[in-house]
Amino acid sequence: MFDNVTITHRGARYEIGRGRDFYGIWAAGATRSHPMERWPETPEGWSAAWSRFTEIEAPGTIVPVGQRAALAVGTSTGGIIAALLVAIGVAFGVAGLFPGYLGGLSLAQQSVELVPHVIYLVAWSVSAVLILLGGARLRVGALIGLGMGIVTFGLFFADLGEVIAGGSHLMGVGLPLSLVGWLACTAGSALAFRLRPAGVSGRLGKLRGPELGPAALLVLAGLGAAIAFAPSWDSYTLRTATATQSFAAGNAFSNPGAVIAGDVMVMVAVALVVIAAALWRPVRHGAALLAGAIIPMAAQAISALIQVGEPTAPTQFGISPAQASQLGLTISNGVTPSFWIFCLCVLVLLVSCAWMLFTPHQTASLSAQAPNAGPPDAGSQGVWYAPGSGLDDMGDLQSPMTGMQHGEDARDAEHAEDAREEDVHDEGLKTAPLGARDDEGPAA
Repeated sequence: MFDNVTITHRGARYEIGRGRDFYGIWAAGATRSHPMERWPETPEGWSAAWSRFTEIEAPGTIVPVGQRAALAVGTSTGGIIAALLVAIGVAFGVAGLFPGYLGGLSLAQQSVELVPHVIYLVAWSVSAVLILLGGARLRVGALIGLGMGIVTFGLFFADLGEVIAGGSHLMGVGLPLSLVGWLACTAGSALAFRLRPAGVSGRLGKLRGPELGPAALLVLAGLGAAIAFAPSWDSYTLRTATATQSFAAGNAFSNPGAVIAGDVMVMVAVALVVIAAALWRPVRHGAALLAGAIIPMAAQAISALIQVGEPTAPTQFGISPAQASQLGLTISNGVTPSFWIFCLCVLVLLVSCAWMLFTPHQTASLSAQAPNAGPPDAGSQGVWYAPGSGLDDMGDLQSPMTGMQHGEDARDAEHAEDAREEDVHDEGLKTAPLGARDDEGPAA
């Protein structure tokens, strides 16, 4: 029987620690007489043990012994509350589809309006499920929902702007219900974003040489989508037996002031969210934030295409049905070049999002031997990372910290790392930066 087993980290199914002269992995809660697997008590042994542990353990569940209970309770409670808020928002949004929204018509009566709102609600529902699942999924769901909330704020404000400009008689019950739904979904996503599940983090990072090209393309596509959102998208061609005339409609700056303000908010929000997504680390979480901006923009494009397929009443151009019949008037719908430019930019954003999500991002391997190559004592504080091991926010292996990571603030840690890199460089060694992640590759 092995005595003096010290468990340092636990996950959902397994735990890792040190025996008398070995490192081992045990099934969580099982007897520790014999480990499932064991390695020699050397730095290389610990590295191999940790790599194996992170390979078989569920992503996002690994925490140091003594912290698991508090982290699990806090994350579980906060995640449930956040998911519940988003679910309540979705319920209000669904309720807002059926009463009058603007001008006496409900969203359900207008497919052009119904489809984008349903897309928003489906995306927020997915966000709520991911938040409820917890761990790294919680952060992904929060970022999707938060990106959605930031971009759709301007769209809902533009709808409210119609009421501000035209009078309260235009507003039906559906509009305030939808606004409450937006508020609850955004609040729930923001609450989830503030949670810090075990092993999950996120921050704005610095761009490095190889990342500049993809990040620049992403930002340019975001700015292009924001700018192309403003010009007219809809084109109409009126034909009679003797004449043909074309019109363009939908320019954001031809609307009342309050509506213009909402459209400008959308443009600014898209640009800012895309820039933040390009800088966000880990990169896969930047993809989630980017998806939150892409979804409402894609929904707007789909809505415009639906409108092309619907008949246009002659009264929209000040012509009565009787006059239209007398003239033999026909009206055909189309879209302007600005719309296709917008679609191209959104497509680039979508491709960038997929690249960020699925492309593995490499980082340099740690070649210098780390000090304190072994797990911490049972009573020590902080999280220990073995060389060549660790989890990123999606459960992938990453180049970890060496020794003990204490509660130093980020700036002090960054200065310490700069000094360490200079020392190693002087010795002709190439090392990975402290805390570098395998997904801190080119942004998109």
